[in-house]
Amino acid sequence: MSASPNHANSNAAIELQAHDLPAHCPNPSMPLWSSHPRVYLDLSHGGAATCPYCGTLYKLAAGTVLKPH
Repeated sequence: MSASPNHANSNAAIELQAHDLPAHCPNPSMPLWSSHPRVYLDLSHGGAATCPYCGTLYKLAAGTVLKPH
């Protein structure tokens, strides 16, 4: 993950690289007090997804390619 904000609901998106996939929230950089149930995010449609619990936006870094399963 990039050096993006360490808390949920920030204005900036959390940028993900291929090694960060599968994407999930909360992510390892989030403080324990802000935890919610882990949810996996589908970035295959448009390269971005928003956590349904906390609203954190995750997006793929430019040039990151999703590998088919």
